Amino acid sequence: METASCSAAAPNGAVGSQRDRSLVPERLQRREQERQLEVERRKQKRQNQEVEEEKSDFFTAAFSRERAAVEELLEGGESMEQVEEAAARLQGLQKLLNDSVLFLAAYDLRQGQEALTQLQATLAVRRQELQPKKRFAFKTRRKDAASAAKVDSAPGALAAKDNLASPQPLKEEGGIGSSWVFGFSNVESQVLEKRAEELHQRDVLLTELSKCTVRLYGNPNTLRLAKARSCTVLCGPVSTSVFLEDCSDCVLAVACQQLRVHTTRDTRIFLQVTSRAIVEDCSGIQFAPYTWSYPGIDKDFEGSGLDRSKNNWNDVDDFNWLARDVASPNWSLLPEEERMIQWD
Repeated sequence: METASCSAAAPNGAVGSQRDRSLVPERLQRREQERQLEVERRKQKRQNQEVEEEKSDFFTAAFSRERAAVEELLEGGESMEQVEEAAARLQGLQKLLNDSVLFLAAYDLRQGQEALTQLQATLAVRRQELQPKKRFAFKTRRKDAASAAKVDSAPGALAAKDNLASPQPLKEEGGIGSSWVFGFSNVESQVLEKRAEELHQRDVLLTELSKCTVRLYGNPNTLRLAKARSCTVLCGPVSTSVFLEDCSDCVLAVACQQLRVHTTRDTRIFLQVTSRAIVEDCSGIQFAPYTWSYPGIDKDFEGSGLDRSKNNWNDVDDFNWLARDVASPNWSLLPEEERMIQWD
């Protein structure tokens, strides 16, 4: 019986050994496949890195070359034609930066945007210097102001009419030098509007506004909103950049090439932007797609040069948040149920 038992056990052991031997090649095969996949992943990573480095080198060289050309035009331009050529090349420079945001490092992106901001400020200065002298017709303004005073004698009504009809130029502080720009300043609880013929390719500054509604119908060149409190600002397509600084509890609707938000809190932004929006030193910023519309907006978009099919409203860089695998706590997407707003 024992012999029979041993004889019976032997075949089972042999089967077990054969099964173990058959499993070994499968494990080895899996390990080899995993090893090959890892080698391929590393190879692809190196290739991608090399491609990005090549793109970055190309961007640096092209950006530096075109930036120098724009600076030369702005420094030596003695005619409006040269200045407008600089403006056109500056838009091309902005497009180059917009098209490169996916592979540029955050530092290089910031440096490029700061260079563009400086060039845009210089462009505004040169445009102002070459403006026709007729814009300084103070006699006409005083006559208009006197007529307005007869119609609306109340101080509040007079202030509102001055702001809506013929606001005084605002002197912009900061940036390179200073320039006379177009906009509103030091107004509270008013509805302020500008039409397309007034705004076309002008640099707009809105500063120190409180509880105001601002409607900008048309195509400005740049827009800067600073020191605004509890305001709603609706703007047509901006050809280049929009800057928000030191604002709180505001609502902004804007389409532009570049948006930069600095030291701002608790603000909703309805946005169409062709590059990647940037926030810095901010909190409580919420983004949603641009939904404002008005008669003639299609024509303004055509004049702005913006690509309406390209909108990176939800692609935001926070310069104060470097963790790539964790979302920034300083901005978020506005819930869909809160995006339905009656603008008028």
